[in-house]
Amino acid sequence: MINTLLDLCNWAVFDVDSAGRILAGYDESGSLQLVELAPDGSRAQLTALPSRCSGRYVPGSSPRQVIIQHDAGGNELMQLSMITIEDGRAPYGLDEVTPLVHDSRYMHVLQDVTATSVIYSTNRRNNVDMDVIVRDVATGAETVLYDQGGYIGATTVSHDQRSVAVTALSLQPASTIVFTAGTRPGPVTDPDERAAHHGVAWSAADDALIMSSNHGREFAAITRVSLDGASWQTLLAADDHELVAEVSPDASAMVVGHLRNGIEELAVHEIDGTLRVEVVLPQDGVGSVVWAPDSSRFALLVSTPTDPGSIYSVDATTGAVTTVVDGREQLPAGVVLSTPTVHRVPTPDGEEIPCFVYRPGDDADPDLAGASVLHIHGGPEGQATRTFNVIVQALAGAGITVLVPNVRGSAGYGKRWISLDDVDKRLDSVADLAALHDWMPEIGLDPDRSSLWGGSYGGYMVLAGVTMQPELWAAGVDIVGMSSLVTFLENTSAYRRAYREREYGRLETDRDFLVKASPITYLDQLRAPLFVIHGANDPRVPLSEAEQIVAALADRGIRHELKVYADEGHGLAKRANRKDAYPAAIAFLTEILSRPAAGA
Repeated sequence: MINTLLDLCNWAVFDVDSAGRILAGYDESGSLQLVELAPDGSRAQLTALPSRCSGRYVPGSSPRQVIIQHDAGGNELMQLSMITIEDGRAPYGLDEVTPLVHDSRYMHVLQDVTATSVIYSTNRRNNVDMDVIVRDVATGAETVLYDQGGYIGATTVSHDQRSVAVTALSLQPASTIVFTAGTRPGPVTDPDERAAHHGVAWSAADDALIMSSNHGREFAAITRVSLDGASWQTLLAADDHELVAEVSPDASAMVVGHLRNGIEELAVHEIDGTLRVEVVLPQDGVGSVVWAPDSSRFALLVSTPTDPGSIYSVDATTGAVTTVVDGREQLPAGVVLSTPTVHRVPTPDGEEIPCFVYRPGDDADPDLAGASVLHIHGGPEGQATRTFNVIVQALAGAGITVLVPNVRGSAGYGKRWISLDDVDKRLDSVADLAALHDWMPEIGLDPDRSSLWGGSYGGYMVLAGVTMQPELWAAGVDIVGMSSLVTFLENTSAYRRAYREREYGRLETDRDFLVKASPITYLDQLRAPLFVIHGANDPRVPLSEAEQIVAALADRGIRHELKVYADEGHGLAKRANRKDAYPAAIAFLTEILSRPAAGA
């Protein structure tokens, strides 16, 4: 089943033009490439680059032009190029795109596109700080809007195209800051406040910003904030869950998402928060919204546990939903996918861990009955949602029950929960793995036949679990995980270090704790077999993190397998590599977990 699922194609939605055409990403060729979808669902592939890419239309251009963001082998050193769409033309290769911003030593991140300009952030000044640049597409002239340091997350151009609102990472854990640059520069939010602000947009008159924010509250609400940050008006809020919003280009409306138990319920609201219309979809899942330039409609990519990703066009006035791509049509006949149940798992210190449980089908391998895998998300300030995950479904299809938790430190469950693993609380998050293990018998699982699977921070959690709780876990699959928080911080890309230290601790002041929280410190306790996957070009978690844990396993004679991919970065972006790594990792686990429980 795993190879069947890995053959499924993934979609992304990047932009919509004035005629309703959707600029999408599609990985049928093996990596995510640009595809244009006509309103009737017909498609034309635009790029055939060596690595995955994304893009945006140049508004109003004729013939149509697209700005492309692409890297080399997953190294995240983004370069910007341009293509002109010619109907019937073969996809553009790397040597056929027009270079726009190219310097392979640095990253250039596409932030926004207007009819005349490209706005991007870049670390080329000192390889660390991200500056915000406006480039005139016709002349190549560049204007620096911001160069005062920090890691830029997003920028949004004002309607008069004279200012930008910038969202940057804060040095406070789980926080961002917002400021304006251009003709109206200045801070909007307090850099010392522990608060996160996302989805920033300009009001219609460019006199305020609209955003999702947990400023002064537990759960993120939709707020209107004056440019000087003095006035905060709540437009829409809930007492028990978080809200996100995507504001229309003319700032007359917004699509609001209510995040509850790993799914997103959508509705269109007027810009003052008044409900306009609910958006009713075929299945519950999580959506990604891109508005059309005239604000009449929006494209919506929705993923659910049993839908790899469908694309809809939604009328912003009536809420009418038109299917452009039905992701379920590519599911082969006879493939039955698992729908999760929702749980709250108690911990010894009185917390409750949100957790989704995926059960195998009735025809599952009886030798794997009772076996389980804990699938841990990355981040750490990320979250697991009820969306399609090929690994989760493949494991369930093989006969293994999969638990997908949002351990403390996860996003989506309020400000308090996301802060419960900061710095010296890191090991409280690791302790949640043990609480989940203790809970397994309550849902009929054999605790002696449970293993861990995770990528990035989830990979760290795998390594922490098998080294710090060696008696609990039968095996682990670590994908681009950190084996030492000390060497990870020493060797990660310079532009990321300060913002990782805000979560894990600082090398100068917290080294002793970083050593204590590092899996490699506890290698003398490790006895579980490990399967390790890493990309050679990973700029976030260097390959050395995998190499040092594998060397230690070899020295101790512990069973292990290592797969390193020369054309990958932080994770596996190419289908050929996923089809090589994931079936082998699942076979590794099924062999171990199908053994009888100890003492049986």
